[in-house]
Amino acid sequence: MKDCNEQVKGFERTEVRMSDDGRADIYAKAKTNRRRLKSGLERDGNPKAIGQRTQGSYAMRTMIQSDRGDYDVDDGVYFTRESLQNDKGEDKSAQNARKMVCAGLQDDRFADQPDVRSNCVRVYYKNEGYHVDVPVYREIRTKNLFTGEETKSYEIAAGDDWRKSDPLANTAWFKNENKTKSPDATINGNDGQFVRVVRLVKDFARSRSGWSDKISSGFVISKLVSDNFVRSDDRDDYAFRHTLKAISAKLSWSDAVKHPVLEENIAEAGDEKTKFLKEKIDENLEHLDVLDGYWCTHEEAMQAWDAVFNTDWFSKQPDPSKKSKIEKASGPAVIKQGETRYAKENRYA
Repeated sequence: MKDCNEQVKGFERTEVRMSDDGRADIYAKAKTNRRRLKSGLERDGNPKAIGQRTQGSYAMRTMIQSDRGDYDVDDGVYFTRESLQNDKGEDKSAQNARKMVCAGLQDDRFADQPDVRSNCVRVYYKNEGYHVDVPVYREIRTKNLFTGEETKSYEIAAGDDWRKSDPLANTAWFKNENKTKSPDATINGNDGQFVRVVRLVKDFARSRSGWSDKISSGFVISKLVSDNFVRSDDRDDYAFRHTLKAISAKLSWSDAVKHPVLEENIAEAGDEKTKFLKEKIDENLEHLDVLDGYWCTHEEAMQAWDAVFNTDWFSKQPDPSKKSKIEKASGPAVIKQGETRYAKENRYA
Protein backbone atom coordinates (compact mmCIF):
# COMPACT_ATOMS: atom_id res chain seq x y z
CA MET A 1 0.00 0.00 0.00
CA LYS A 2 1.36 3.40 -0.99
CA ASP A 3 2.58 5.31 2.04
CA CYS A 4 0.31 8.34 2.61
CA ASN A 5 0.84 8.51 6.35
CA GLU A 6 2.25 12.05 6.32
CA GLN A 7 -0.78 13.37 4.44
CA VAL A 8 -3.41 11.44 6.43
CA LYS A 9 -1.90 12.55 9.76
CA GLY A 10 -1.73 16.12 8.49
CA PHE A 11 -5.40 15.99 7.46
CA GLU A 12 -6.42 14.65 10.86
CA ARG A 13 -4.34 17.28 12.64
CA THR A 14 -5.49 20.35 10.69
CA GLU A 15 -8.92 19.48 9.27
CA VAL A 16 -10.46 16.93 11.64
CA ARG A 17 -9.28 17.33 15.23
CA MET A 18 -10.98 20.01 17.33
CA SER A 19 -8.38 22.62 18.26
CA ASP A 20 -7.41 23.28 21.86
CA ASP A 21 -8.79 26.81 21.53
CA GLY A 22 -12.10 25.46 20.26
CA ARG A 23 -12.30 22.97 23.11
CA ALA A 24 -11.48 25.68 25.64
CA ASP A 25 -14.21 27.97 24.29
CA ILE A 26 -16.85 25.25 24.43
CA TYR A 27 -15.79 24.20 27.94
CA ALA A 28 -16.01 27.82 29.10
CA LYS A 29 -19.67 27.85 28.04
CA ALA A 30 -20.27 24.62 29.97
CA LYS A 31 -18.73 26.12 33.12
CA THR A 32 -20.89 29.22 32.79
CA ASN A 33 -23.94 26.97 32.58
CA ARG A 34 -22.85 25.17 35.74
CA ARG A 35 -22.83 28.44 37.67
CA ARG A 36 -26.15 29.43 36.12
CA LEU A 37 -27.74 26.11 37.05
CA LYS A 38 -26.44 26.21 40.62
CA SER A 39 -27.95 29.66 41.13
CA GLY A 40 -31.18 28.73 39.35
CA LEU A 41 -31.77 25.60 41.43
CA GLU A 42 -31.18 27.58 44.62
CA ARG A 43 -33.46 30.38 43.41
CA ASP A 44 -36.28 27.93 42.69
CA GLY A 45 -35.89 26.09 45.99
CA ASN A 46 -34.81 22.86 44.28
CA PRO A 47 -32.19 20.37 45.50
CA LYS A 48 -28.49 20.99 44.98
CA ALA A 49 -26.61 18.93 42.43
CA ILE A 50 -23.80 16.75 43.77
CA GLY A 51 -21.71 17.45 40.69
CA GLN A 52 -21.44 18.09 36.95
CA ARG A 53 -19.09 16.33 34.56
CA THR A 54 -18.26 16.71 30.88
CA GLN A 55 -18.72 13.45 29.01
CA GLY A 56 -19.12 11.95 25.55
CA SER A 57 -16.91 13.04 22.67
CA TYR A 58 -15.59 16.06 24.58
CA ALA A 59 -14.29 13.95 27.46
CA MET A 60 -12.99 11.28 25.07
CA ARG A 61 -11.29 13.96 22.93
CA THR A 62 -12.96 12.70 19.76
CA MET A 63 -14.78 15.93 18.86
CA ILE A 64 -14.26 16.79 15.21
CA GLN A 65 -14.43 20.02 13.25
CA SER A 66 -17.57 20.86 11.29
CA ASP A 67 -18.03 23.58 8.69
CA ARG A 68 -21.74 23.38 9.42
CA GLY A 69 -21.21 24.21 13.08
CA ASP A 70 -23.62 22.40 15.42
CA TYR A 71 -20.93 21.32 17.85
CA ASP A 72 -22.19 19.96 21.11
CA VAL A 73 -20.75 19.18 24.50
CA ASP A 74 -22.43 16.93 27.05
CA ASP A 75 -22.21 18.24 30.60
CA GLY A 76 -24.17 15.91 32.84
CA VAL A 77 -25.65 17.05 36.14
CA TYR A 78 -25.91 14.56 39.03
CA PHE A 79 -28.30 14.41 42.00
CA THR A 80 -28.75 11.87 44.76
CA ARG A 81 -31.90 9.80 44.36
CA GLU A 82 -33.07 10.88 47.81
CA SER A 83 -32.88 14.57 46.89
CA LEU A 84 -35.28 13.91 44.01
CA GLN A 85 -37.93 12.31 46.24
CA ASN A 86 -40.85 13.96 47.97
CA ASP A 87 -41.78 13.64 51.65
CA LYS A 88 -43.50 10.31 50.94
CA GLY A 89 -40.39 8.85 49.36
CA GLU A 90 -41.88 9.01 45.87
CA ASP A 91 -39.40 9.55 43.03
CA LYS A 92 -39.50 12.63 40.87
CA SER A 93 -40.33 11.53 37.33
CA ALA A 94 -37.64 11.64 34.65
CA GLN A 95 -39.55 14.30 32.74
CA ASN A 96 -40.04 16.49 35.80
CA ALA A 97 -36.35 16.19 36.66
CA ARG A 98 -35.46 17.56 33.21
CA LYS A 99 -38.05 20.32 33.59
CA MET A 100 -36.53 21.27 36.96
CA VAL A 101 -33.06 21.58 35.42
CA CYS A 102 -34.43 23.47 32.41
CA ALA A 103 -36.12 26.00 34.71
CA GLY A 104 -32.86 26.47 36.59
CA LEU A 105 -31.02 27.30 33.36
CA GLN A 106 -33.42 30.01 32.13
CA ASP A 107 -31.69 33.34 31.60
CA ASP A 108 -33.01 36.53 29.99
CA ARG A 109 -29.68 36.99 28.22
CA PHE A 110 -30.36 33.96 25.98
CA ALA A 111 -31.76 34.72 22.52
CA ASP A 112 -33.23 31.21 22.58
CA GLN A 113 -34.07 29.81 26.00
CA PRO A 114 -32.94 26.29 27.00
CA ASP A 115 -35.54 23.63 26.31
CA VAL A 116 -36.36 20.10 27.43
CA ARG A 117 -35.30 17.35 25.02
CA SER A 118 -36.01 13.63 25.25
CA ASN A 119 -32.70 12.81 26.99
CA CYS A 120 -31.37 16.17 28.22
CA VAL A 121 -31.85 19.91 28.52
CA ARG A 122 -30.33 21.79 25.59
CA VAL A 123 -28.72 25.24 25.88
CA TYR A 124 -28.24 27.05 22.57
CA TYR A 125 -25.32 29.16 21.35
CA LYS A 126 -26.46 29.56 17.77
CA ASN A 127 -24.18 32.49 16.92
CA GLU A 128 -21.16 30.42 17.93
CA GLY A 129 -22.45 27.32 16.15
CA TYR A 130 -22.86 24.89 19.05
CA HIS A 131 -24.98 23.88 22.00
CA VAL A 132 -24.50 22.42 25.47
CA ASP A 133 -26.57 19.35 26.36
CA VAL A 134 -27.23 18.79 30.06
CA PRO A 135 -28.40 15.22 30.75
CA VAL A 136 -29.85 14.65 34.23
CA TYR A 137 -28.66 11.72 36.38
CA ARG A 138 -29.50 10.34 39.78
CA GLU A 139 -27.00 8.47 41.93
CA ILE A 140 -28.27 5.33 43.62
CA ARG A 141 -26.37 3.87 46.58
CA THR A 142 -26.91 0.24 47.49
CA LYS A 143 -25.53 -1.46 50.62
CA ASN A 144 -24.69 -5.17 50.70
CA LEU A 145 -26.64 -6.71 53.60
CA PHE A 146 -23.87 -9.17 54.42
CA THR A 147 -20.67 -7.16 53.94
CA GLY A 148 -22.02 -3.66 54.49
CA GLU A 149 -20.17 -2.56 51.35
CA GLU A 150 -21.81 0.32 49.52
CA THR A 151 -21.93 0.52 45.73
CA LYS A 152 -23.00 3.35 43.45
CA SER A 153 -24.94 3.18 40.20
CA TYR A 154 -26.44 5.85 38.00
CA GLU A 155 -29.61 6.37 36.02
CA ILE A 156 -30.39 8.97 33.36
CA ALA A 157 -33.69 10.82 33.02
CA ALA A 158 -34.49 9.57 29.51
CA GLY A 159 -37.92 9.90 27.96
CA ASP A 160 -40.63 9.05 30.46
CA ASP A 161 -38.45 6.90 32.70
CA TRP A 162 -35.12 6.54 34.47
CA ARG A 163 -32.75 4.03 32.88
CA LYS A 164 -29.33 2.70 33.79
CA SER A 165 -26.43 4.73 32.44
CA ASP A 166 -22.82 5.42 33.39
CA PRO A 167 -21.14 7.98 31.10
CA LEU A 168 -18.11 8.30 33.39
CA ALA A 169 -17.49 4.57 32.97
CA ASN A 170 -17.80 5.04 29.20
CA THR A 171 -15.04 7.65 29.27
CA ALA A 172 -12.82 5.46 31.45
CA TRP A 173 -13.38 2.54 29.05
CA PHE A 174 -12.45 4.64 26.02
CA LYS A 175 -9.27 6.06 27.54
CA ASN A 176 -8.17 2.59 28.58
CA GLU A 177 -8.81 1.32 25.03
CA ASN A 178 -6.52 4.02 23.69
CA LYS A 179 -3.76 3.21 26.17
CA THR A 180 -3.87 -0.50 25.39
CA LYS A 181 -4.39 -0.31 21.62
CA SER A 182 -2.31 2.67 20.51
CA PRO A 183 1.40 2.26 19.78
CA ASP A 184 1.94 5.89 20.82
CA ALA A 185 -0.66 6.48 23.54
CA THR A 186 0.03 9.11 26.16
CA ILE A 187 -0.05 8.28 29.86
CA ASN A 188 -3.51 9.77 30.45
CA GLY A 189 -4.97 8.08 27.38
CA ASN A 190 -6.02 11.31 25.67
CA ASP A 191 -4.24 10.74 22.38
CA GLY A 192 -2.73 8.03 20.27
CA GLN A 193 -3.35 6.25 16.99
CA PHE A 194 -6.59 4.70 18.26
CA VAL A 195 -8.09 8.13 19.04
CA ARG A 196 -6.90 9.54 15.70
CA VAL A 197 -8.52 6.67 13.80
CA VAL A 198 -11.78 7.19 15.71
CA ARG A 199 -11.72 10.86 14.72
CA LEU A 200 -11.02 9.98 11.09
CA VAL A 201 -13.86 7.44 10.92
CA LYS A 202 -16.24 9.92 12.57
CA ASP A 203 -15.14 12.57 10.08
CA PHE A 204 -15.74 10.18 7.18
CA ALA A 205 -19.22 9.43 8.54
CA ARG A 206 -20.00 13.17 8.71
CA SER A 207 -18.38 14.10 5.39
CA ARG A 208 -21.67 14.39 3.46
CA SER A 209 -24.56 16.43 4.81
CA GLY A 210 -27.05 13.94 3.37
CA TRP A 211 -25.67 11.18 5.61
CA SER A 212 -26.13 12.90 8.97
CA ASP A 213 -29.54 11.44 9.91
CA LYS A 214 -28.91 8.06 8.30
CA ILE A 215 -25.56 6.98 9.72
CA SER A 216 -24.39 5.60 13.07
CA SER A 217 -23.72 7.88 16.05
CA GLY A 218 -20.24 8.79 17.20
CA PHE A 219 -20.55 6.45 20.18
CA VAL A 220 -21.45 3.48 17.96
CA ILE A 221 -18.54 4.36 15.65
CA SER A 222 -16.15 4.52 18.62
CA LYS A 223 -17.23 1.04 19.76
CA LEU A 224 -16.92 -0.38 16.24
CA VAL A 225 -13.41 1.05 15.91
CA SER A 226 -12.51 -0.40 19.30
CA ASP A 227 -13.82 -3.86 18.39
CA ASN A 228 -12.12 -3.87 14.99
CA PHE A 229 -9.03 -1.69 15.39
CA VAL A 230 -6.05 -2.60 13.21
CA ARG A 231 -2.92 -1.17 14.78
CA SER A 232 -0.10 -0.12 12.49
CA ASP A 233 3.00 1.47 14.00
CA ASP A 234 3.81 4.75 12.22
CA ARG A 235 1.07 4.26 9.60
CA ASP A 236 -2.23 5.98 10.40
CA ASP A 237 -3.25 5.66 6.75
CA TYR A 238 -2.91 1.87 6.92
CA ALA A 239 -4.63 1.68 10.32
CA PHE A 240 -7.60 3.76 9.10
CA ARG A 241 -8.09 1.81 5.86
CA HIS A 242 -7.80 -1.64 7.41
CA THR A 243 -9.94 -0.72 10.43
CA LEU A 244 -12.69 0.26 7.97
CA LYS A 245 -12.25 -3.09 6.22
CA ALA A 246 -12.53 -4.91 9.56
CA ILE A 247 -15.67 -2.92 10.52
CA SER A 248 -17.27 -3.81 7.18
CA ALA A 249 -16.44 -7.50 7.68
CA LYS A 250 -17.93 -7.44 11.20
CA LEU A 251 -21.12 -5.74 10.01
CA SER A 252 -21.47 -8.35 7.27
CA TRP A 253 -22.34 -11.03 9.81
CA SER A 254 -23.90 -8.86 12.52
CA ASP A 255 -24.96 -5.22 12.56
CA ALA A 256 -25.71 -5.27 16.30
CA VAL A 257 -23.21 -3.37 18.48
CA LYS A 258 -22.76 -4.10 22.19
CA HIS A 259 -22.48 -1.35 24.80
CA PRO A 260 -18.92 -1.19 26.17
CA VAL A 261 -19.86 -1.14 29.88
CA LEU A 262 -23.55 -2.08 30.20
CA GLU A 263 -25.31 -5.35 29.42
CA GLU A 264 -27.20 -3.99 26.45
CA ASN A 265 -26.79 -3.06 22.80
CA ILE A 266 -26.24 0.44 21.46
CA ALA A 267 -27.31 -0.79 18.01
CA GLU A 268 -29.69 -3.70 17.59
CA ALA A 269 -29.64 -6.36 14.89
CA GLY A 270 -31.18 -4.94 11.73
CA ASP A 271 -30.26 -1.37 12.68
CA GLU A 272 -30.63 0.80 9.58
CA LYS A 273 -27.87 3.22 10.58
CA THR A 274 -25.19 0.54 10.89
CA LYS A 275 -26.36 -0.89 7.57
CA PHE A 276 -25.96 2.55 6.01
CA LEU A 277 -22.49 2.92 7.56
CA LYS A 278 -21.36 -0.39 6.05
CA GLU A 279 -22.77 0.57 2.66
CA LYS A 280 -20.85 3.84 2.60
CA ILE A 281 -17.65 2.21 3.88
CA ASP A 282 -17.79 -0.37 1.09
CA GLU A 283 -18.49 2.25 -1.58
CA ASN A 284 -15.59 4.45 -0.52
CA LEU A 285 -13.00 1.79 0.25
CA GLU A 286 -12.99 1.08 -3.49
CA HIS A 287 -11.42 4.51 -4.06
CA LEU A 288 -8.36 3.34 -2.12
CA ASP A 289 -7.73 0.26 -4.28
CA VAL A 290 -5.43 2.38 -6.42
CA LEU A 291 -3.00 2.57 -3.48
CA ASP A 292 -2.14 -1.11 -3.93
CA GLY A 293 -0.77 -0.59 -7.45
CA TYR A 294 3.00 -0.56 -7.73
CA TRP A 295 2.88 2.39 -10.12
CA CYS A 296 0.39 4.44 -8.07
CA THR A 297 1.38 8.12 -8.38
CA HIS A 298 1.15 10.76 -5.68
CA GLU A 299 -1.59 12.51 -7.65
CA GLU A 300 -3.67 9.33 -7.93
CA ALA A 301 -3.26 8.59 -4.25
CA MET A 302 -4.29 12.09 -3.21
CA GLN A 303 -7.35 12.00 -5.46
CA ALA A 304 -8.37 8.71 -3.83
CA TRP A 305 -8.14 10.15 -0.31
CA ASP A 306 -10.07 13.24 -1.45
CA ALA A 307 -12.83 10.96 -2.72
CA VAL A 308 -13.07 9.14 0.61
CA PHE A 309 -13.31 12.30 2.73
CA ASN A 310 -15.23 14.41 0.18
CA THR A 311 -12.61 17.16 0.06
CA ASP A 312 -9.90 18.60 -2.16
CA TRP A 313 -7.41 19.00 0.69
CA PHE A 314 -5.23 16.05 -0.27
CA SER A 315 -4.80 17.13 -3.87
CA LYS A 316 -3.23 20.35 -2.61
CA GLN A 317 -0.45 18.46 -0.82
CA PRO A 318 3.00 18.49 -2.48
CA ASP A 319 4.60 15.28 -3.67
CA PRO A 320 7.30 14.40 -1.09
CA SER A 321 9.43 12.74 -3.79
CA LYS A 322 9.69 16.05 -5.64
CA LYS A 323 10.87 18.15 -2.72
CA SER A 324 14.23 19.81 -3.07
CA LYS A 325 17.15 18.74 -0.91
CA ILE A 326 16.71 21.93 1.15
CA GLU A 327 13.01 21.17 1.75
CA LYS A 328 13.77 17.58 2.74
CA ALA A 329 16.36 18.76 5.24
CA SER A 330 13.92 21.25 6.76
CA GLY A 331 11.24 18.65 7.58
CA PRO A 332 7.81 17.58 6.37
CA ALA A 333 5.94 19.41 3.64
CA VAL A 334 3.86 22.39 4.69
CA ILE A 335 0.23 21.38 5.04
CA LYS A 336 -2.05 23.89 3.37
CA GLN A 337 -5.64 24.63 4.22
CA GLY A 338 -8.06 23.57 1.48
CA GLU A 339 -11.55 24.65 0.62
CA THR A 340 -14.33 23.30 2.78
CA ARG A 341 -15.59 19.93 1.64
CA TYR A 342 -19.19 21.04 2.00
CA ALA A 343 -18.91 23.56 -0.84
CA LYS A 344 -18.65 20.54 -3.14
CA GLU A 345 -21.27 18.27 -1.66
CA ASN A 346 -22.07 16.56 -4.95
CA ARG A 347 -18.51 15.85 -5.97
CA TYR A 348 -18.25 12.44 -4.36
CA ALA A 349 -21.77 11.92 -3.01
